[in-house]
This record gives sequence, structure tokens and C-alpha cells, in this order.
Amino acid sequence: MNSSMDMTDARTLAYINMFGILGAIENLCDLAPEAKDILKNKKPVRVGLFVKGGPNGVLTFKNGKARMECGVAPCDIRLSFSSCEKFNGMIDGTVTPIPTKGYTKIFFLLKQFLPLTDLLNKYLRPEPEDLKDEAFFNISTSVMFYLISVAISQIGNKDEIGRFSASNMVDGEIYMGIKDGPAATIRVKDHHLVTVKAPCEKPRAMMEFTSMKLARDLFDGNVNAVACVGSGEIRMGGMMSMVDNLNRILDRVGLYLA
Repeated sequence: MNSSMDMTDARTLAYINMFGILGAIENLCDLAPEAKDILKNKKPVRVGLFVKGGPNGVLTFKNGKARMECGVAPCDIRLSFSSCEKFNGMIDGTVTPIPTKGYTKIFFLLKQFLPLTDLLNKYLRPEPEDLKDEAFFNISTSVMFYLISVAISQIGNKDEIGRFSASNMVDGEIYMGIKDGPAATIRVKDHHLVTVKAPCEKPRAMMEFTSMKLARDLFDGNVNAVACVGSGEIRMGGMMSMVDNLNRILDRVGLYLA
């Protein structure tokens, strides 16, 4: 594989890591009681993550909740990375970030931010034993669902093969959800994808998994998606060309999150 392709892939992965993985801390704080126990800060703390040649984001922690925003905004702690590869290294645990701003807030990084990322990892890469607990299973599957829904948009916008699929999508909103569980909207405008972590009112196309267990089996690669469509365990409707291209992008998600 040539180096420019490597760079493209590292850059796409950096966007997934920023808004998919770290962005999933939002959902973790909403769903997991342990996350609320970790976040005891009274005043808001803003962690800025700046990646040269890649994504910039600010994670705000306030009242036991977290919010990821795209772009450069004022922050209390600044973590800067000289490349997408270095940032990806922080996510996979091979690079230790050193704040370029906010040394006085280092206690927050060590006692709250890092334990939160460890907890996120526990839910995203769970032990089989943990998944036997129904509450844990549902939170883990929900957080994974939101991560995947965001990864779809990042791959559709940044990855070469993903962009080709996005170029064949018409404008409109795609509803993606798990029955009686989490839902998201993939908004398509001028072949650019945006994920909204909420259902949409008037979807142009839809894809719904009929149960949390089915969604989990799909995410873990234990069942075949095409077979599940045939059996009606995955419901699809509306503009089928949108769903087809969404599924092509979804195939790429597994490669990046492996």
C-alpha cells in the first residue's frame, strides 16, 4: 500500500477516533452510572484536542455530562498532536499525551478524563462475562451503536472508498435505529454526511435492527447482514439506493474499528 493511502487511512481513523470514540463519552455519561460517579466536577472543564492535518474537537464536561463539539473553541486543557498517527496512538494506548495548556487541571486529566476513557474501553471492548449482565449489555450495545453511526459519516466524508459511496447518495435523512433502543439520523446534503444522535421525523430511507441482541451480533460480526435482511431481522425502507450505499459504508466501519 502506498504512503499516501496510509495517510488517508490514518486521517479517516483520526476523525473516527475524535468524534466516534471520544464522542461516545457523551453517551457513556448519559447511560452508565459509573461515568456519573467519576465526573464530580462542579465547574465545567473543557478539554481541547488539536490534531495537525486532522480533526479538532473540544470535549466539555459539566454536571456529570459530556459534550463533544467539532472545531476550535476556548479550552481549559489543551492536548496537541503533531500528526493523525500520534493522535491515533493516544486512542490505542501507545502514545501518552502531554498537555500544552492547563497544567493546573492535570488532576482532572488523571482522576476523571483517563478513568472515563478506561470505562469507555470497558464498554466498547467488553469481556464476554460482562455481557451476561443485561444492563451492561444494553449500555455497551447502545454506546457501540452511537459510535458506529458517527463512524459512518466520517468514513463517508474522509475515506476514499466511503466518499465514492457518499457521492451516489441523494439528499435527505436516513433513520437508523434499534427497535426499543437508540436511534440516529444520517443527514445527507451535497454528498456530505452528518450524524445526529437522535431519530428524524421524516426519513427518506430507514434501516432498523429488530432487537438489541441482533444489533450486537451484527456489530460483533457473528451474523450475516444480508441473511438478516432476508429474514426480516433488519427492516429497510424508503429510497433503497441510500440504504445500499449506507451499507457499503457500514462495511468499511468494521475495518476501521477492528
